[in-house]
Order: sequence, then C-alpha cells, then structure tokens
Amino acid sequence: MQLMALTFVRTGELIAARWGEFDLEAAEWRIPAERMKMRTPHIVPLSTQAVEVLATLHELRGLSDLVFPGQRNHEQPMSNNIILQAMERMGFKHRMTGHGFRSIASTMPHELSFRHDVIELQLAHRERNAVSAAYNHATYLPERWVMMQAWADHFAMLRHGARVVPFKTA
Repeated sequence: MQLMALTFVRTGELIAARWGEFDLEAAEWRIPAERMKMRTPHIVPLSTQAVEVLATLHELRGLSDLVFPGQRNHEQPMSNNIILQAMERMGFKHRMTGHGFRSIASTMPHELSFRHDVIELQLAHRERNAVSAAYNHATYLPERWVMMQAWADHFAMLRHGARVVPFKTA
C-alpha cells in the first residue's frame, strides 16, 4: 500500500509489477503498454522513499519475477483483495480502497501547487482533447520527478504526525 501511495499507479499495475520493469539506480519504473489501462507505456519516477521500499522488497524476494507474487502460485500476482483486506484490518473498511490512493494522488499534488497536466500524466490519464492528444507528446518527466519526491516527503511528514491539523468539532 505504501508503494501505491508513493507511485500513484492503479492497483492492477502494482500487484502485477515485475522486477525487470524497475531500474532502482535510475529511480524509474517502466510499465509496459500491455499492462496499462490505456495500452500506452508509462514511466513512473520513483522517490527516494519508493526506491527504499523496493530495495527492501528486493532483499526479501523469492524466486518469482513478480514483486508481489501470489501466496499459492508464485507465478501469478497476489490478489487485489489482499489490499482491501489489509485496509479492512486497519479499520478502513468501506472508507478506503487501493484505488482511493489515486484520488488522494490527484488532490494532494494540486494542494502542493503542481500543474494539473503534470499530475494527470503521472496518473497515466490521457488527454481528452483529440487534437491536443495528437500533437502533445510531452512527458514532463523532470517536473514529475520533482513532484513525486515532494509528495513522498510530504507523505513522510504526515506519516510521522508532523503538520497534522486536527479537525474542529462543533
């Protein structure tokens, strides 16, 4: 779940991740087109925190090429129900899903003043205007690197209780 929060990917993209898609030295995850909803390859800049999580997972790696192999069949990815079950055990049943991280991933970077088109590209959303989509092939990778690191740093602060403002009660 931490990687979902740090990468903005869809649940299916995460659970089917293969080690060969990652370049931890370059801090980059290249998801092939056949695994993407829009059938377009997607580059995910990795924050230092995401690289640390992946490095830890790599140390625990078994013989599977999958980052998250299934418990019974290591050649198949784990079920996305595992993420829902984990959230339920943490007390978030009916309040949060794996896909809910993508909603946060759209909202929080806007709050941190990142450009909408950069955020949309990080979420692997396609341009809806057909003319723009046909001509604009920008990836905004430098801005996305900065955004992902800023988000990971902000997320780390929130996880450790810094700058959390309690809700006012009526």
